[in-house]
Amino acid sequence: MDSVLKMTAKHKNPTPKTNQPLIALYCGSRSGNKPIYQEKAIALAQSLSDLGFGLVYGGASIGLMGQVADAFRQRGGQTVGVIPEFMLDYEIAHNQLTELHIVESMHERKAMMAERASAFVALPGGLGTFEEILEIATWGQLNQHQKPMMLYNVNGFYDALIAQLDHAVSEGFLPPQHRAKLIICNHADQIVNAVKNLDAPKHFAI
Repeated sequence: MDSVLKMTAKHKNPTPKTNQPLIALYCGSRSGNKPIYQEKAIALAQSLSDLGFGLVYGGASIGLMGQVADAFRQRGGQTVGVIPEFMLDYEIAHNQLTELHIVESMHERKAMMAERASAFVALPGGLGTFEEILEIATWGQLNQHQKPMMLYNVNGFYDALIAQLDHAVSEGFLPPQHRAKLIICNHADQIVNAVKNLDAPKHFAI
């Protein structure tokens, strides 16, 4: 395992230590009330690692975030965490990652994750998870990237959000071609099939 690489605001562009394409997993700093959320998150992380992918995520060691990071690490996958300095009071940073970037703001966190990721998957989570996947979908709508974006609908977790997105289409606020870019996945195999031929982005810049 490579040593941890820490970044502060004064060192914005360190040389990446990863050579695997990275999948951004947006997920909760809590584990949820049902074991299925943990089980499916860990199984997905294992499958992606076995396929040769690494992880880029929010950098915490708690909740689903910590569990997916540990699952990648245990399978030999590389792990990149990005956490704002002020969040260290709320989320315990994972200290055994390939790279741990400590940044100034949530904006910087999301920008770095977006740049490093080859695809984006939202697992079950709370407000932060919702905000992250919807923001990256908005960036896709604005042609800021063409990377795959997926909702992992474990146990029907995202049924209500999917219904709201479809309602926005029917009411004329969301063009159907942009709604279609957010792929709904009920099974991990659908995610694996969507990403298995992806390469790493060529540039790492915020």
